[in-house]
Amino acid sequence: MAKINAGVAMVNVLEAWGIDHIYGIPGGSFNSTMDALYHEREAVKYVQVRHEEAGALAAAADAKLTGKVGAVFGSAGPGASHLINGLYDAQMDHVPVLALLGQVASTAMNYNAFQELNENPMFADVSVYNRTVMTPESLPHVIDEAIKAAYQQKGVAVVTIPVDFGFEEIEEAEIATAKNHKTGVVFPDETDLKAALPLIEAAHQPVLYIGQGVRGNFDAIKAFSEHFSMPVAASVLAKGIVPDLYENFLGFAARVATKPANEALADADLIVFVGSDFPFGRNFFNPSAKFIQVDIDAAKFGRRHNVDQSVLGDGATALRRWVELGTARPADAWLKANQENIRNWHAWRKSFYNDESTPLRAEPIFKEINRIAEQDAVYVADVGNVTLNAIRHLEMNGEQQFTTSGWFATMGNGVPGGIAAQLTYPDKQVFTFSGDGGFAMQMQDVITQVKYKLPIINVVFSNDAFGFIEAEQEDTEQQKFGVFLEGADFGKVGEALGADGFTITEYSQLEPAFTAAKASKRPVVIDVKIKDERPLPVEALQLEPEKFSVEQINAFKEKYQVHDMPTLRELLK
Repeated sequence: MAKINAGVAMVNVLEAWGIDHIYGIPGGSFNSTMDALYHEREAVKYVQVRHEEAGALAAAADAKLTGKVGAVFGSAGPGASHLINGLYDAQMDHVPVLALLGQVASTAMNYNAFQELNENPMFADVSVYNRTVMTPESLPHVIDEAIKAAYQQKGVAVVTIPVDFGFEEIEEAEIATAKNHKTGVVFPDETDLKAALPLIEAAHQPVLYIGQGVRGNFDAIKAFSEHFSMPVAASVLAKGIVPDLYENFLGFAARVATKPANEALADADLIVFVGSDFPFGRNFFNPSAKFIQVDIDAAKFGRRHNVDQSVLGDGATALRRWVELGTARPADAWLKANQENIRNWHAWRKSFYNDESTPLRAEPIFKEINRIAEQDAVYVADVGNVTLNAIRHLEMNGEQQFTTSGWFATMGNGVPGGIAAQLTYPDKQVFTFSGDGGFAMQMQDVITQVKYKLPIINVVFSNDAFGFIEAEQEDTEQQKFGVFLEGADFGKVGEALGADGFTITEYSQLEPAFTAAKASKRPVVIDVKIKDERPLPVEALQLEPEKFSVEQINAFKEKYQVHDMPTLRELLK
């Protein structure tokens, strides 16, 4: 029977599953796999990052953007341990990632060898599958099982590979089971759908809240919203599913959020919660609202709000079927007030588009981003105030894509995520948005963007502070401490790493810099010096006369420059 190198057999399994690139940094304990990747380099591209964490974050971003398994590796010891942060990002956002770990030779294991670690316990919590390969013959099989587990359980699969196994010859056989991989739609039970209709028909102030479970189904969301005259709110990770300027779309809830969405959800008498596991529901949803929840995972029912009717099944299918089953609800004062609320919100934020004050506000920067963005652009937002500003001010059209580190919310995901996006979509325009804190954590991998000629536009919002945490310290009325940063010229940093670099300190510099960035064929770093001012805290508005004094309301409006933006309750009067 024909023989094949075990490492090559393993890489063939990767190829069969559609993995066309893998991130990592080589090490002595990973040399057999590096040799296999060299021999199979036309099928699976090795992407050299400058820190393993960047590779893991990029692999997670691959999975978020495509739904396909991302792949990364680290050598024994420090190479493996550096992966942890990015793997937790994948785990907590429920996306499939394969992590290969180097290990010393099987003959050296348990001898306290150089860089030998007992890696299985380290990765037990982050993984849905965690195995050490025990024989050369089992290597491709274990990889195949790992990928299946990552897809099935939407998580991280970890395989530790003793370095000597990949050099061995094994019998050639068809191992990969990718051709048999299937996914399907769970159809909602008609009885459950019909049981929910009386709740919908009795509601006076309903809101549809969507998550990632309805991705790619704006037509179903729109049809449901307009049939039942129901405004729509979304989770941050669902940004882009609904065009941001759709008249019934209120934006996002909680702190990384918009005023209209928070106000509507606080006053709703019915929330139709579809395809989401929004973690702040009990803080921002009206606790007395009736609640219909649709999900493919029954374990999520009731986790975020008491449920009056659960529907196990595909969210988009449920929305379409309700339109067929339910009586149309005419547009009423509730819908019209919410539409006016979101129009006022957009007008208010756009009123700062031409603000020339220095340091700059965020709005003029996003005005330029929206101006140069292509119809199918991909956006990767880092974590902090930059996420908040991105979800408020990016005017996505339904064709563009957006991702960030959602549940894990790790800073530093912007630059690696951009690498993933540009490798996956080489013909699309890619932006990354980072604060100066997050950018400094992974800016070394701008070199990776340069090495692979990835024309990513990296925008850095420099306020010399961890602004999001600064606001939290303000809320707890403590002395601000540990949140202020030493400034740097990140435009010059970008140039030193081989990218086009711009440092913006005045409004007049914005348009030429972004125009040049759009035309560049190289990576670009645009460092914009912005005010260290808190964005409007829509999670703690002080605008309602029933709750706050005239003096408190006026002080709040003056601090955050609120104008021409009445509350939802005022609009309903």
